[in-house]
Amino acid sequence: MNDPLEAIVRAVPVAAAPPAALAEREWLVTNGIGGYASASLPGLVTRKYHGLLVAALPNPLGRVVMLNHLVENLALPGGGGVQLSGEELPGRRLLLPGAGHLREFRLEAGQPVWVFEVDGNLLEKRVAMPHQQNTTVILYRLLQGPSPVSLELRPAVHFRHYGHDVTEPLQAGYRLTQAEVYEIACADAPAVLRLGISGEGSFSLDERELEELYYRREEERGYGHRGRLWSPGILSLRLMPGAAAGLTVSTEPLDIMLALTPAEVIAAEQERRRRLLRSAPPVAWQGRAAELVLAADQFVVTPVGRRRDAARAAAEGDEIRSLIAGYHWFTDWGRDTMISLEGLTLTTGRAREAGSILRTFSHYVRDGLLPNMFPDGSNEGLYHTADATLWFFHAVDRYHQATGDDALLARLLPTMTDIAERHLEGTRFGIGVDPGDGLLRQGAEGFQLTWMDAKCGDWVVTPRRGKAVEINALWYNALRVLEGWVRHLGAPGAEVWAGHAARARESFNRRFWYGPGGYLYDVVDGPEGDSTECRPNQVFAISLAHPVLERERWASVLQVVEERLVTPVGLRSLAPGSERYASRYFGDLRERDGAYHQGTVWAWLIGPWMDAWRKLHPDDNAGARRWLAALLDHLDDFGVGSIAEVFDAEPPYTPRGCIAQAWSVAEVLRQLVACGEA
Repeated sequence: MNDPLEAIVRAVPVAAAPPAALAEREWLVTNGIGGYASASLPGLVTRKYHGLLVAALPNPLGRVVMLNHLVENLALPGGGGVQLSGEELPGRRLLLPGAGHLREFRLEAGQPVWVFEVDGNLLEKRVAMPHQQNTTVILYRLLQGPSPVSLELRPAVHFRHYGHDVTEPLQAGYRLTQAEVYEIACADAPAVLRLGISGEGSFSLDERELEELYYRREEERGYGHRGRLWSPGILSLRLMPGAAAGLTVSTEPLDIMLALTPAEVIAAEQERRRRLLRSAPPVAWQGRAAELVLAADQFVVTPVGRRRDAARAAAEGDEIRSLIAGYHWFTDWGRDTMISLEGLTLTTGRAREAGSILRTFSHYVRDGLLPNMFPDGSNEGLYHTADATLWFFHAVDRYHQATGDDALLARLLPTMTDIAERHLEGTRFGIGVDPGDGLLRQGAEGFQLTWMDAKCGDWVVTPRRGKAVEINALWYNALRVLEGWVRHLGAPGAEVWAGHAARARESFNRRFWYGPGGYLYDVVDGPEGDSTECRPNQVFAISLAHPVLERERWASVLQVVEERLVTPVGLRSLAPGSERYASRYFGDLRERDGAYHQGTVWAWLIGPWMDAWRKLHPDDNAGARRWLAALLDHLDDFGVGSIAEVFDAEPPYTPRGCIAQAWSVAEVLRQLVACGEA
């Protein structure tokens, strides 16, 4: 069997690209516990979230930027030199990062590789993280050159929570000590940063504060965008032609940090990725499906910060697992996890981890609700969501359909039954079934409870209080799958759930059909009456395993959605022509939140759209695949090798938000595999 990794190479054209265009693209490496390394493709630090080591530390610390930046300067024989990244250094020619010397950037099986050419010297750089360690390795190799060269590396730090403003003052008392490795610490340091050299190298002490770095993306987003960093000095690596040397940076204990050399870390990570691919279905062993299998892996994590939960799981012989909703700033969210679970785990052959995720979240159910999210650094979830719990039913159903795991289903059935009963009785945030029509209503002043959850200060942008269309599609689906589980396991109560489902379906079709428009109301019985805004939420009335909408209305709804909402990169969150329609997701926080669900395109919605479309065109795989074309081409852009959170609502559909979003990757991969093509 050929090595499946050999063909998984994504090369981004860089030779003729201006630095500003390259800086629009970003790379990402993750470690399976929530930590990561990331920056713009040419090395510019443009976000507060960027860093070569963003460590996932135990709560309440959360994710902390430990190595913010690395200034790389190539010194040539005779005193010449060029800078590969960072600010200008005295006595060196300034090279805008990558300009004129960056010859190649590629992802090899999802791992970043840069190639620089300087005066006949060809230098390769690789970055990797060992799985489940807060460690980053950077390996340099002089591929060709007439003589040895010296690579000067200046590490720069400002230990801070990754979401904190870059304008925060530097901590007092940064210091460097040397033992078996170099260590950087300061007053009130969240951890010690350790630096180790692999190969021939030395260190020159030269403590200084660097000139303020400019974080362009933060200025665009309306945040503080100039910050200072501290550097202890310069690490020098001597590179012989054909030889390699590396740098390891870590917050791990010394024995763990030094267990593998940088070259061994890269080899181990390649082997881990090889196993991931071989676990996936054969259709995903090559091409863009294989790339997405590896992209999916970035979101599957062991949340090491929640030690109490990990201890409980271990005592039960289980493992705590979750899904990061998106990089850089999201944590694990209940809704995103349940929507993404099928694409990220079941589609990729990781059913065992899917089961662990479902068991993990079942422990978090409170008052019939699944947590909306876990704030970074917190052990406690926030429960302000009306749909995450209903997506839990969907995820369990997809898992059981894929695995036939009756043992897990039986274990979860009491929890799922209790959830349904709590919804019938009424629970937090006004979530409960209206006894008058059997439909599920939700809403509490000051809370955003559906997936359209933007909130800025006290402004809930899309409150959607009342009976939302997708909430009731999900409620009906939950009742039907619960009925099916009860029958399958021989438990009592199936007819009761069937009765609730039948009543909800009758009321739904009577209340939600907006005849003049030929589509569905977005919300009925809201504070301002019934909402005729044309939104993508109506697609779920068709797309789910148990569609609540009468079949004779499917074609009309899908025609309206295709004409008004479908774009090459997903579905608009609101149709053009609507009073609150926003064509561009850009600006400060208030501007962005005001546009987040008011037109902005969401890539993940392509999944339910295709599910619904396939129900009318069940044998047209080629026709279905066309909806994925632009999203697959997008793998070259923004977060290279992954799929963005959102896009502008009008051409050129500029990618925005997170550079890598779990449900975007999950739904595109799920549909690509369903099409049977790589």
